[in-house]
Amino acid sequence: MAAESGKSGALGKSGAVAELMEALGPEMVEIDPPERFHGDWSGSPRARPRAVVLPRSTPDVATALRICHGRRQSVVPQGGLTGLAGGATPRPGDIALSMDRFAGIEAIDEAGGTMTVRAGTILAVAQDAAEAAGWELGWDLGARGSCQIGGNLATNAGGNRVIRYGMARDNVLGLEAVLADGTVVSSLRPMLKNNTGYDLRHLFCGSEGTLGVITRAVLRLHPRPRTRLTALVALASYEAVVGLLRHAQRNVGGVTAYEAMWRFHYEYVSGELGGVRPLAGGAAFYVILEVSGDDPDHDEQRLEAMLALAVGERLVTDATLAGSTAQARAMWAIREAEPIDRLPDVVNFDVSLPIADIGDFAADCEAALRERWPAAYIFNYGHIGDSNLHLSLSIGPASDADLHAIDDLVYDIVRRYRGSVSAEHGIGMLKRDYLAYSRSPAELAVMRAIKTTLDPNGILNPGKLFPAEATHTVLG
Repeated sequence: MAAESGKSGALGKSGAVAELMEALGPEMVEIDPPERFHGDWSGSPRARPRAVVLPRSTPDVATALRICHGRRQSVVPQGGLTGLAGGATPRPGDIALSMDRFAGIEAIDEAGGTMTVRAGTILAVAQDAAEAAGWELGWDLGARGSCQIGGNLATNAGGNRVIRYGMARDNVLGLEAVLADGTVVSSLRPMLKNNTGYDLRHLFCGSEGTLGVITRAVLRLHPRPRTRLTALVALASYEAVVGLLRHAQRNVGGVTAYEAMWRFHYEYVSGELGGVRPLAGGAAFYVILEVSGDDPDHDEQRLEAMLALAVGERLVTDATLAGSTAQARAMWAIREAEPIDRLPDVVNFDVSLPIADIGDFAADCEAALRERWPAAYIFNYGHIGDSNLHLSLSIGPASDADLHAIDDLVYDIVRRYRGSVSAEHGIGMLKRDYLAYSRSPAELAVMRAIKTTLDPNGILNPGKLFPAEATHTVLG
């Protein structure tokens, strides 16, 4: 096929784009895409796609993919564009497939405790609908106000409540997705038990849009707790951090979130947020402990008794309970760490390791980083209870060589500890060269075989997930 030429108007008048416009109508195909569709939050190089397709239904998605498959036109599925690994960032020549207009809650089943949603539904909208019906959606992310359910599932998002409810995939009972050739695979069954062969929903959860486009899902809901209590705790060692987690799980139950912050993170971020600290600085570690329950008359007493026992056993050096929603939000603001992003050229890592090794891993990383960049700002924080550590650092203005060297250093230590280079953010473009650090050759071969079977022309999100993947893009 001849390559298209000219600027946006000319590009939109021939080949795949023209066929898409004829089949779907100009209201669903924008040939001069707004800047919003040029990339996600990852900081990876942004590019304007040839066009953006904005379907309103599953048949629209199927039509778009059938056309692109036939023309070997590369397609980048996009959700809320809040990803941190470059998985939704297009390259020049790609067509973006945005789920923005295919949103909404289709049904809430009170008897079964399920919710059927469209892929473009904003997470916070789904959370609010579940809450209004007396239920709770299991996962929660800082980007809840803009991330979409389809994107959350495609990346198998984690967040703050994994320790209790699991990752996004653990909250999915049924799924509908469209394959690269336009085939609709629908398994929107609302049963917890469905032991009938291969569980196809798990092919698409975590596939980052490389195997199919998720269009609808049946989500598992949980009874809404009647109480949610938040405490901030100071501890003297990483061993105490692990000890308090197990102590809380044994003695109070209902642990919904367990967020650890190393001393520098807590002191720096709280200082940048105005210097008002719920607890004084100086401790080696701080933990936000969130507990939910169903006994408003006694849950707070149980939490206080558990913390008093932890102080008596020298697991905890100091603790305070949030007395209001505003106080809880102030604690969470320190963990969510917005001031870190104001530093120059911040590099963020999202890794997972055996819980017992996280303290040593963090110490090894900091020592290695400081040997080369002594003045670096280094922040360690994370979910811990689900094996997830976030490491953020800024060495000041950084060259591409510096950034690559930082990645090499940190991921090499991850490999040494037999950890994962991505706990919850996915691989996308930014981590694809390090995927083999956490996956064996046999695993990668199976993954590639699945990709080839479901997307033989390689049109779905090429250049993502797999290192050195052929792009198959034909501009025509």
